[in-house]
Amino acid sequence: MRNKYTERFKLQIVQAFLRGDDSVKGIARQHGLNPSMVRKWVSRYRHSGSSGLCQKPYTTYSATFKLDVLERMWRDGLSMRQTEALFDIRRQGVISQWMQQYHREGATAFTPTCKGQSLMVKTPSSPPDQKKTDDRSREELLDELADLRAENAYFKKARCLDPGTDISPAQKAQVIQGLRHHHALNRLLRTAQMARSTFYYQVKRLAAGDRYGGVRQRIQRLYDHHKGRYGYRRITLALRRDGETINHKTVQKLMQQLGLKSLVRPKKYRAYQGGTGYSAPNTLKRRFQAERPNQRWVTDITEFKVNDQKLYLSPVMDLYNGEIIAFQTGPRPVFALVKGMLKKAFNRLTSGDRVVLHSDQGWHYRHANYRKLVVEKRILRSMSRKGNCLDNAAIESFFGTLKAEYFYLNQFDNLDQLQKGIANYIHYYNHHRLKQKLQGLSPVEYRTQEMAVN
Repeated sequence: MRNKYTERFKLQIVQAFLRGDDSVKGIARQHGLNPSMVRKWVSRYRHSGSSGLCQKPYTTYSATFKLDVLERMWRDGLSMRQTEALFDIRRQGVISQWMQQYHREGATAFTPTCKGQSLMVKTPSSPPDQKKTDDRSREELLDELADLRAENAYFKKARCLDPGTDISPAQKAQVIQGLRHHHALNRLLRTAQMARSTFYYQVKRLAAGDRYGGVRQRIQRLYDHHKGRYGYRRITLALRRDGETINHKTVQKLMQQLGLKSLVRPKKYRAYQGGTGYSAPNTLKRRFQAERPNQRWVTDITEFKVNDQKLYLSPVMDLYNGEIIAFQTGPRPVFALVKGMLKKAFNRLTSGDRVVLHSDQGWHYRHANYRKLVVEKRILRSMSRKGNCLDNAAIESFFGTLKAEYFYLNQFDNLDQLQKGIANYIHYYNHHRLKQKLQGLSPVEYRTQEMAVN
């Protein structure tokens, strides 16, 4: 049977399979072959090329070679066919015989006997020292085999747990914990390159459960409550205000694990070339802080577009706490829009207030009626320099926040819906939206707290 098929015939069969002409069973059926034989030829060709298909004379194998074959097969988890192809072993079933001999008699099963001596005959007794040496060698081989089995089991389970990536210490401990009833713990730790103390620490952590389980739920609730507007910084402020002592980096990590990210787009300044004339100097000079309420105000107008219709918003912000103290909306950017906003803002003034009201150089703020209204209230006007929106960055920043956190995240059917939504958002902005520079308070909370202290 060994000489039945030539090397050329075997090569044709292998190449037909590698070209994809048919499956192993299909090719075997066409030529009246055993599919197992075809698989063996393909495996030999892949490992040894054409030489693997040549007829090989009868070969005897040494005890060292047999042990190397078994060790490699068990260490890499190879099948017998793969091992035969790897070591170019042509005798079918010989590896199975070696395994049976090893399990029955150990490594001494491969020790060569004297010529003409039957395996059933006992070998002459060895000197005491030689016997002791042989026993140690066998123990070492058995110990090495146990290491290989533990290593094979560990890596097989680790690949199933997280294929293609490096597993974490917690995952290593999880794998070892699952295998320690079948393999010695020290062997598994050596394979995983993990210290015993680290293993017990990770086991303790796994038994304790998720440390931040409750915090994750609170983060999710806060994120949903604020409709995705809060990033990890404001989530941290909200948690701390509720009594949770937690680092902002921990909140950031937990939000990444939950797949939560602020929906607010990065804010960008866009320069706008305003009117060429101006009617007031830049008294504010970018001093966007105030020591008390009603000391410095800023105002401007912004535009919204819904279904080819436009809505304009004119707010005024108190730089003491960033609160929108008054606002007016309308479908047209007429002076009445600014006038209505001013009258609402004037209701916040007391007799001793001296306000600096800053704006850009828009025509509304150069209008004679505007000058008349503010002069009557003894308000000092201030205007940005020509084409320099950064001089009014505080109110521009509010517009960016309003549009990013509300306008861009929602769809509107008409202007009335948008108008009501803007009013609701400004109430939310004043009363509920936390700010880091206000010690983690909302603008109204900050003003109320400072007034109570003073």
